[in-house]
Amino acid sequence: MFTGIVEAMGRIAKAGDADGLREFRVDTPPGFLEGVRAGASIAVDGACLTPIDVHPEGFTVEAVGTTLLRTVAGGYCEGSVVNLERAMALGDRLDGHLLQGHVDGMGHLLQIRDVGGFRILEASIPLEVHELTLVHGSIALNGVSLTVNRLESDDRVEVAVIPHTWEATNFRYLSPGDPINVEGDLIGKYVGRLLRYKENGLEGES
Repeated sequence: MFTGIVEAMGRIAKAGDADGLREFRVDTPPGFLEGVRAGASIAVDGACLTPIDVHPEGFTVEAVGTTLLRTVAGGYCEGSVVNLERAMALGDRLDGHLLQGHVDGMGHLLQIRDVGGFRILEASIPLEVHELTLVHGSIALNGVSLTVNRLESDDRVEVAVIPHTWEATNFRYLSPGDPINVEGDLIGKYVGRLLRYKENGLEGES
């Protein structure tokens, strides 16, 4: 589990295919990998990935076809800047909101507006996420826990980004049209599924 509070930015140092997988070596800032071992979980732009190797400069992960199709990892190349978060420890403060690191799909950044003191990001998100999203509720974009400022049409969301978040994440490297990882609110997903079951008279089915 994660919280959507990005701890550091890393950089893709190497990307290549290996045995039907895509392998990425991620360089990290000093100290980020303290306590992390091979087999642990790290959110890379919000997608939970497993380091297969941890070394002084960073770590290496593998991504399979589903991850490459459903997340921005399919577009990673040498030099790509990524948001990083280690898995939360039981008993830690939950400063963002609960995230599984299971990206629901990709959206696209549509617009960045500087409104003086902070920025407004408008993005398209998958329809199934939009249906479960509430104004003033939570959403994760590229693994960043954000509060929904406004919902537009049937596939757009608007969020406010404070200066600290802007400087601490890879939002500042994005441009309109770029893809972003989207994870909807965990509670909303379960409530939505329960309601769909009840509407279809499937309460007793597994």
